[in-house]
Amino acid sequence: MGGLRAAEALRRFGYTGAITVIGDETWAPYNRPPLSKEVLAGEVVSHETVAFPQRSSTADVGWVLGHRVVSADLDNDTVTTDDGEVFEYSHLVVATGLRPKRQVYPNNIHSGRHIIRTLDDAMGLRDELQPGARVVVLGAGFIGCETAATARKLGCDVTVVAPGTVPMLRPLGNELAQELQRRHEAQGVKFLMKRTVSDLVGEARINAVALDDGTELPCDVLIEAIGSLPNTEWLEGNDIDIVDGLLCDENLRAKTKTGLSWPNVWGVGDVVRFPNRIFDDVPRRVEHWNIPSECAKYVGNAIATGEAGEAFRPIPSFWSDQFDVHILAFGLLALADSSRLVQGSIDGDCVFEYYRGDQLVGAAGIGLRSVVQGYRKNFES
Repeated sequence: MGGLRAAEALRRFGYTGAITVIGDETWAPYNRPPLSKEVLAGEVVSHETVAFPQRSSTADVGWVLGHRVVSADLDNDTVTTDDGEVFEYSHLVVATGLRPKRQVYPNNIHSGRHIIRTLDDAMGLRDELQPGARVVVLGAGFIGCETAATARKLGCDVTVVAPGTVPMLRPLGNELAQELQRRHEAQGVKFLMKRTVSDLVGEARINAVALDDGTELPCDVLIEAIGSLPNTEWLEGNDIDIVDGLLCDENLRAKTKTGLSWPNVWGVGDVVRFPNRIFDDVPRRVEHWNIPSECAKYVGNAIATGEAGEAFRPIPSFWSDQFDVHILAFGLLALADSSRLVQGSIDGDCVFEYYRGDQLVGAAGIGLRSVVQGYRKNFES
């Protein structure tokens, strides 16, 4: 999505030069949020259903799909793909995103193990989520909990295993996270918190997982949702800061190891670590759905006009659908050291505000969508 939105923004703001977008997936850009919900549930059966529409303004964009960029020479303005082809550029937009973390176990069986990042991942998992299947979800973040909800609705026996105290604690805070766990449990999802998987049990295929307390949990399908890693290895060997993602300045220009900025290397999306003055000057990666589009709009305008303009100050936003619960949030909730219920009831529709000291850093709600959307104005300059 970051690459597509960058191409669209370049054309919208008047860039007339050639644009090439390189991606390792064979599919044209598509919407990822349905992967853990509608795709797994079988409501989405093809790429066309989740594909982003291609606009006439980008009909001349050159798409190089199914090939991965393996190296870059930033001093000489080139990148090289896995088939050895070298591409020259005047501007390089880094929108390589993330990949799921994978655990390595003593008995490192592969059959029956799944991740969810791509359309192929979701389609490969979908056929295994049959009624009665014993599903273990490793990880209790949004992807883990959304997948657990979908699997449970499909009739699977679902257990979430995670080291934290409650699911989704970091983005939602303890009180709202506890309520989400209660609602999951009311639907039959089981949680084993403060636990990790120490090994896999089985020969050709997983039939159980061994937990760190010595117990074994029957398992037909293991879904690993334990976080992500930024795809920046292809930039190694250059004077560029790729510690925990691509470090960029306030104008989304990539930074050197000595703190200078590359004039023609830009970052887009959740691979980027950037400062946001709405909150402070600390560079962070933000894995929210709206960030690639906001980055792409800013970078496209800067390249097309030759002017970066004011500092990049996006308002992070995310949503999550789990069973009949719709969560919407604005801000950076994970920065908060306190939260409080300001509207509604915790066991119904509700809105929470999130504070770092006295600073409002976010708001989230179950339902009451218009109320939560009203918090955008608190972050607009």
